[in-house]
Amino acid sequence: MSVSGGAPAPARCLSEISEEEMTVRLGIDLVAAARRNIGFLRLVAESYWLHQKPTIIEAIRRYDELWMPLISDLTVGNSPPVVLPPLDIEWVWYCHCLNPVSYRQYCESKFSKLIGKPAIFNEENEDYAYNKCREIWIRKYPSEPFETETDSNSKDPTVINENLLGLVSKYGSLYSTFSEPYMSEIVYLIAAKQRYKGFLYMMLRFGDTCPALIPTKDILLLWLTHQSYPTVYNADLKEMEGKIEKVVGAAEFVKEEDVEVTKKLWERTFGQPYEKAGCPAIGRAVKVRPQVYWDVVDNDVNKKYKSVMPRFLLEVCVMAKLNLKSSTSNKYIKNEFLRIRFSRCHKALKLNKPISDFASDTWQKAWHLYCEFGTKGVILELRVLSSRCFKGGGTGSSLKDTITFSWNDLSRAPSLTIGKEVDQKLNLVVSITPPVQGPYLLKCVPDRVTDDSGAMISDVVLRMNQYRPQEGRWLSRTVLDHAGRECFVVRMRVCGGFWRRGGETPSVVKWEDRIIEIREGSWSYIAGSIGRAPEKVVGTAKPKVPSEGWQSSWSFSTGDELSIRWGSSASTSTSTSTSTSSLCIDLQNQASTDSSVKVLPGRQMQYRVTNSNNPKEAKESTIQVQENEVDNDGQEDGFTTLVRSSNENPIGKATALLNWKLLAAEISPEEDTVLMLLLCVTILKSACETRKEDIGNLLVRRRLKEVKLGDRDWGSVVLSSSSGSSPYVQPWYWNAKAVFESNGADKPALNYSPEEGGDKLYKRGVIG
Repeated sequence: MSVSGGAPAPARCLSEISEEEMTVRLGIDLVAAARRNIGFLRLVAESYWLHQKPTIIEAIRRYDELWMPLISDLTVGNSPPVVLPPLDIEWVWYCHCLNPVSYRQYCESKFSKLIGKPAIFNEENEDYAYNKCREIWIRKYPSEPFETETDSNSKDPTVINENLLGLVSKYGSLYSTFSEPYMSEIVYLIAAKQRYKGFLYMMLRFGDTCPALIPTKDILLLWLTHQSYPTVYNADLKEMEGKIEKVVGAAEFVKEEDVEVTKKLWERTFGQPYEKAGCPAIGRAVKVRPQVYWDVVDNDVNKKYKSVMPRFLLEVCVMAKLNLKSSTSNKYIKNEFLRIRFSRCHKALKLNKPISDFASDTWQKAWHLYCEFGTKGVILELRVLSSRCFKGGGTGSSLKDTITFSWNDLSRAPSLTIGKEVDQKLNLVVSITPPVQGPYLLKCVPDRVTDDSGAMISDVVLRMNQYRPQEGRWLSRTVLDHAGRECFVVRMRVCGGFWRRGGETPSVVKWEDRIIEIREGSWSYIAGSIGRAPEKVVGTAKPKVPSEGWQSSWSFSTGDELSIRWGSSASTSTSTSTSTSSLCIDLQNQASTDSSVKVLPGRQMQYRVTNSNNPKEAKESTIQVQENEVDNDGQEDGFTTLVRSSNENPIGKATALLNWKLLAAEISPEEDTVLMLLLCVTILKSACETRKEDIGNLLVRRRLKEVKLGDRDWGSVVLSSSSGSSPYVQPWYWNAKAVFESNGADKPALNYSPEEGGDKLYKRGVIG
């Protein structure tokens, strides 16, 4: 990457420095090692038993008294044996290695040599090394179990090594630093390796000039990975003894002034911004809670639905720096500003930054955003206020220069970064993270009434059927994804029978026959907006008589049983409140023993919205579950959070956020979208029956006007710091009503034909 323009500088771009000049030779495949490291840290984080104090103390004993003497005996020369210990011992070993000085002293004092770790980066070899270790262990220690059997409820055993206990406790939440899904992507790790080598090069040449060096998150990952292979690390960085100690590690206090010193040293060395997308300095990484929730996707259960397209997200960072000459010579610079737009999906978005906000001696962050890959790219425009603005006559501007950065070009660029110059006065650098799958965004919009076959009630269909009356009446909703594509059709049976002029009319079906079905795919349009629903039914919900203490019950085709009540069980007969705070939901599936599920009122866990800027409170809010939270201001109204837990993960993980009043949902790829749609619609229908009114506009039987696709697609762009911004660049659930209810003009007066049926008919079928 190079940034043209400005005065010549001694700095050299990172990609231009040859391997020979780097001076540091890495004795291990750090890309493969870092990928394995992230997987290991995730396994540790998800093994809750491993974080119990009795388990940790026992693991330290096993490591100190059993494992290290064993691995020392097996080590011949400089090559460690191909064996892997059980998880509890490997975790203590890993934490010990992250303090290289302490680990070296420990090894030399006990075994008179530095003990290394085998480089094993694929699952097949790991299984072999693990099984081989088990065989050796059983022969060596027949009375000691290979895998830990500590009772987490037992009293704390005696601590034999306070230093190790402190290290293991210190790194207990290390995975949270590297949990973003893009960090396991190969292209990210290749770029991280290059930046890590650049960091070592900078430290070797200029490390004496600063008291401390603060790594960015990607550099920290590679550094810790390097440290976890102690013999390799010791050999690679032998020349840096005395300087490497200046690097501030994980879980250590970071001074803001040290971040600035490191940042400027990097810029002087390489002429590039130090921080980039997905790579904040470690002291800053914990200060801002991410506005977008994405998680590592092990299995997308929705691949079976061909109509559902995955949604890919990336992080974007725009950095700017004035050219030295232009900043001192252009007297009109105060009237110029930089505008950011997007190629697709959110064309209506225009964000401006005055050029005078930027400096010529350092790179500054202009924007930090999260975008869908479908936005295609970012457009940056240099504009100047028109002359009439100077006289107070308006707010217009004229375009001076424009440049475009496409996601495809950035994905192929070195370090996922491209630099360009605007109008010979402003240098811009745009960086991205690799696109990774994010949660599905689905919403239901009203559509025309359909008959039993799935065809819309219309004269067009009547003529095609040779005027044979259309039987049955179903309320219909079209499910749209994040890009406005039709992916499902939801139908609620209300009436049976025919409509004939002058006589016969449809009648409301029995309560137990008012089923809900979901069909996969989009409408097959016959003429204009008239069409037929897709044929494939992928989910149904049937009402059933509720058990004692519940007001509504449903049986799903997925095998799940849903029970709903508002208020306490003692007041079910008279309660008509349908506020979220009084909602109680029980979802059971007798056939599934893998996990338990809770459907909690309001926005919970990572979806919980706080007004606090305290990082600690923001972090804690991601794991707090409040089942009886009182919603005083109505902000939680209509929201429910689905949380799945298991024996391995008793705290649980939120896999979906639903707003049943607006029929909108954010759903993890690991959660079934059809089940979530059934849950959303049945809660709304039960609420209407309980309160005896149309809460979620179920009686609307026409597609309403929406914003043109591509102008302001929900969830397509989210600003990293969006407090006080438009709701369209905030997470949708911060202000869901503003995002969905202002999509078009006020709801028009809707006229329905006699064939479709009037409001009274549907009120009897929906409200009862």
